[in-house]
Amino acid sequence: MWREYPVVAQIPARRENVCSYVADMFIPPWWMRDLCESVVAIVDKAESLTKAQVAIEIKGLTYSYPDGTQALKEVSFTVYRGECLGIIGPNGAGKSTLLLHLNGVLRGNGEVKVFGMPVNGRSLPLIRQKVGLVFQDPDDQLFMPTVFDDVAFGPISMGLTKEQVLEKVAWALVSVGMVGVEQRSGHHLSFGEKKRVSIATVLAMDPEVLVLDEPTSNLDPRARRRLIGLLRSLSLTKVIATHDIGLVIELCERCLILDGGRVVACGATCDLLEDRALLEAHGLEIS
Repeated sequence: MWREYPVVAQIPARRENVCSYVADMFIPPWWMRDLCESVVAIVDKAESLTKAQVAIEIKGLTYSYPDGTQALKEVSFTVYRGECLGIIGPNGAGKSTLLLHLNGVLRGNGEVKVFGMPVNGRSLPLIRQKVGLVFQDPDDQLFMPTVFDDVAFGPISMGLTKEQVLEKVAWALVSVGMVGVEQRSGHHLSFGEKKRVSIATVLAMDPEVLVLDEPTSNLDPRARRRLIGLLRSLSLTKVIATHDIGLVIELCERCLILDGGRVVACGATCDLLEDRALLEAHGLEIS
């Protein structure tokens, strides 16, 4: 009977189960129209809120290097605002290649959206302000004569005034605990200090998403602990590719497992890391 109402006929198939539930409640016919309209409004609102919470959306991403090596194969996943997503997998799984697509350094076939914007030539300047990428090797990120120059490079490129640049640099160095090294050469810092300054070069551009490739690699235990504490303190959306399962457990609510260029699992970190057979099948283990 409820299907006879015009408003119900306009409900997409995915909502019919909701209205079927409503119909099973034996509601009088004269209430049906208003109730079904309310159901549709609630579902529409939920879908709208879900879309608003999406930071990065990837669908069917495939990428091959110039020599023909296929690095990514039909990769699809979503990153939500404010979450910390871990990407784990064996060497050669495609983790670094995937990260390079998040702000357009590489562009494969498929769909990559950042806050609803497709990553393409026209959107790249804005995308790269919103998505900051920290490389695995800080020496790839630090190339100016002094730490100040490295951290100021991004804000200057954005066209900020001198006062704004000074403010951004000061804030970024305070955030990573590296105040006082402004006039030192980045190449004279310890590896852990270089990592933190590399993060500062990205924070100075005020991104909404922080993407990190193996942030704790080659760090001693003390430097590793400091870096994890730093990342925990940053209230940004974060995407972290790493072999450090301990870091994933501490920081990442969700994680995905990448192997052979494919997403083989994605879900709550605690659930995936309890699946020993899954971890072993993809070259992972918890020490």
